[in-house]
Amino acid sequence: MTTESSNPPSTPTQAELDARVVASAQALAAHVVQTKGHGHGGTAMALAPLSHVLFSRVLRHSPGHPDWPGRDRFVLSAGHASLSLYTQLYFTGYGLSLADLAKSRTLGSKTPGHPEVHHTVGVEMSTGPLGQGVASAVGMAMAARHESAVFTPGSALLDHTTWVVAGDGCLQEGVSGEASSLAGTLGLDNLVLIWDDNGITIDSGTDETFSEDVRARYRAYGWRVLEVDTPDDLDAIEATLRDAADTTGRPTLVALRTVIGAPSVRFGGTSAAHAGGFGADELAAVKTTLGFAPDAPLEDLVTPETLAHTRGALARGEQLHRDWEADLLEWSIREPEAAARWRAFRGGEFSTAALDTVGVGAAGDMIATRKTNGAVLRALQGEAPLWGGSADLAGSTTVEVDGERFSAANPAGEFIRFGIREHAMAAILNGIALQGPWRPFASTYLVFSDYMRPSIRLGALMELGVVYVYTHDSVAVGEDGPTHQPVEQIASLRTVPGLDVVRPADSVEVVAAWRRILASPDRPVALILSRQDLPVLESTDTTPVGVTAGGYVRWQHGDGSDLAILATGSEVHLAIEAAAHVAEQGISARVVSMPCLEWFAEQTADYRESVLPAALHARVAVEAGRGDAWYRWVGLDGRVVSIEEFGESGSGPEVMRRRGIHLDAVVAAAQATLAGRVPAGSLA
Repeated sequence: MTTESSNPPSTPTQAELDARVVASAQALAAHVVQTKGHGHGGTAMALAPLSHVLFSRVLRHSPGHPDWPGRDRFVLSAGHASLSLYTQLYFTGYGLSLADLAKSRTLGSKTPGHPEVHHTVGVEMSTGPLGQGVASAVGMAMAARHESAVFTPGSALLDHTTWVVAGDGCLQEGVSGEASSLAGTLGLDNLVLIWDDNGITIDSGTDETFSEDVRARYRAYGWRVLEVDTPDDLDAIEATLRDAADTTGRPTLVALRTVIGAPSVRFGGTSAAHAGGFGADELAAVKTTLGFAPDAPLEDLVTPETLAHTRGALARGEQLHRDWEADLLEWSIREPEAAARWRAFRGGEFSTAALDTVGVGAAGDMIATRKTNGAVLRALQGEAPLWGGSADLAGSTTVEVDGERFSAANPAGEFIRFGIREHAMAAILNGIALQGPWRPFASTYLVFSDYMRPSIRLGALMELGVVYVYTHDSVAVGEDGPTHQPVEQIASLRTVPGLDVVRPADSVEVVAAWRRILASPDRPVALILSRQDLPVLESTDTTPVGVTAGGYVRWQHGDGSDLAILATGSEVHLAIEAAAHVAEQGISARVVSMPCLEWFAEQTADYRESVLPAALHARVAVEAGRGDAWYRWVGLDGRVVSIEEFGESGSGPEVMRRRGIHLDAVVAAAQATLAGRVPAGSLA
């Protein structure tokens, strides 16, 4: 006779396994945060059902092929909920372990406090500054749509969905609204934004600060809006997400009502659930509610059956990848020339020979560097993987290229009209670069780089090859006055780690700078260009090499051992005039053009010594902006001719002179720094 206790355990149903996965994800988040004493568990707990459905049922991904071009992209804009993403990467087989989850937010771990691209396999973007993920996801969707239209028109080979999860904080940040507005205008139906509608922020409920009708706002943007009112109904979530992915003609907002911190009774639905542990007693209660022992250790929160169920994503992903590879082969046979072009694009193969065709003028010609830059962009069109536009200033900043704009009706469009959305524009560039391998560029006036600064910082942090084209580079802008005259912007941009700030002196330097820019796909660049015409300076065959080194001797009298005048951009010709003036008094002077301080700092000590000998103490730097960065190069004995206050309205030359950027000022600085280094009375 068989007793009941000897009966084999029944095999759990798929629904039961799914419920266990969700319970494990919620318990893991609560346990890890409580054990560490810091972190963000509440949102990760609330998003557990959605995250499981997305990664196990809906998302087109393959853990064994994390860089597969045909995959969907997932961006966690609410980056503080990183545990929700790390848990799914562990569950589905991206190489993370339970130990990695336990080490989250610790030095050297694979699971930093907020997701970091290039650090954790499966993370598509570094997020944390709220709203950035939403805006960059728009860029990803734009780049994906453009790549498909350019290389595989008529084929679904490169059609995939960009998914982004955002919270109330993300949707309050202006950058997300700017980008969402553009996404609706562009009809990006390959974009799905999942809004974690929990009504809670760090300080309070959103009713105190965020009472607008978000759904109506997104409908006004031109988005489709779908609802999920039962956050633990996995089948309903799946059906809604699949419906969203199948939407045509417009992006989709999925409004998902959740309870932050659920199923905690004490903390669920409160601001206290955002960060920090729930306490030992409440953690025990949460574990009990979820079906675990109240004192269950981390390793008991994921059973072998649970993990085997989630690791089904490996086989699912392999099949998705095989099917895509078969489609790729079929398309390559059918369209061999297009396939070759696409593979070259994906492989980063392109020619810069078109730069040789850009006219730089003859010495003495007057050419604004913004004009030469425009000629470079037009020459490289169709040759290099450049794609971009401007914030409603293409004609003024001269980044106009031939063709038509990118739009819902014309996704192969040659340029982008971002509208007057500088912050979103910069964040969208990050998304385009992340989608890759485009080298995205966008342009506005230098003074408006302030609107872009948070996205610039994030682009530098992610080492993205974005090119920011800034014109109207100084108070020489003139009559528009101090609101449009940059003073502190160049100095400020130079403080961003990993950002190359390039200010060419003339058309020759513009072209040479682009050679290095194109050869550095993992370096963001701020290219600073003049509105006013500048003289083309005398150059030699070695000038382009000097430009790519960031600093070089552009002019010299004698052996240049008495005085060095350092300058960038529009001040290089002024430095040469000043050096020629003191040379008439028997001073052996050199002018060092330093188009990029970052590039120069990276050169060998021997090279830097050849340009700026340590024994040469008499140094002057001149630049029409704040002079902070120059003291490293001129030393305590040197002088800096700079602008340390805002400008004013007047003609460019008048304002430059009023603010101290003129020949007499540079000569006076040279004489001051030379004093005591030459015989008394030898200077006029």
